Amino acid sequence: MPRDTISIRSEPFGPPAFGSVVLHLGFVGAMALLIFANNHFHGQQWGVNGPQGAIQANLVNSAPTIPLPNITPPTPNVLATQVPSPSPAPPSKATIPEKQTDAIPIAERQPKLKPAPKPEHYSPPHAQPTNQQYRANYGEAPATNLPHSMSNAPSRNTSPVSVNSGDFASRFPWYVDKIQQMVSRNWFTQEIDNRTPYGSQVNVTFTIARDGTVSNIHVSAASSSPTLNMTATQAVQRVESFGPLPNQYTGSNVSVEYTFTYDQPSR
Repeated sequence: MPRDTISIRSEPFGPPAFGSVVLHLGFVGAMALLIFANNHFHGQQWGVNGPQGAIQANLVNSAPTIPLPNITPPTPNVLATQVPSPSPAPPSKATIPEKQTDAIPIAERQPKLKPAPKPEHYSPPHAQPTNQQYRANYGEAPATNLPHSMSNAPSRNTSPVSVNSGDFASRFPWYVDKIQQMVSRNWFTQEIDNRTPYGSQVNVTFTIARDGTVSNIHVSAASSSPTLNMTATQAVQRVESFGPLPNQYTGSNVSVEYTFTYDQPSR
């Protein structure tokens, strides 16, 4: 045989193909037989005496070999809620406000605007008037030759009460006025003789104690009219008390001289 010659040998195809066809046909036949048996014999296997398709179960009371499950009580938890709060229900159509189509819209409130400040008009300064010759200007006056020094003439004391106790009169003028009012109210001038000349005077001196009582009443400077001297003395005697002396005054009494002046014209 030459070297370049290749021999071709064919293998048999018939037996393997026949075996494969037989195997598939057997598998298909087994599946069909299984389906047929399931459709015709399924009801008789599960039911004993009942109708086809019914299931019967028998309860066995005594089954010691089958353990029953234990009922385990729930573990108490202090953080657990006894009655859990229900979850909020979804809003219904009744709670959702419906927008009315015919509602009148309400205008929004606009903030008040401050008015713009008005421009201030400044008036021009007035021209000062000029001095005119031979004419007096308003607010001007010539200098005077009168002396401007204060007079040294002593002031006249018109009060009839003279307190001889230091600065009592200047510190307590209200008490001095009280003495004058009470004495003048008790001086009865209608009892004075009509022949007493106008301007006649009499001085009566007395002492006021700490509690306001009066003592040591006497005439220190008598007048020419006996009735004037008598009525003046009686005017002081009729005053039972002038009231307590001021608390700020530290003295125990006050010496007072009262001047009575007859100012009724003679008849």
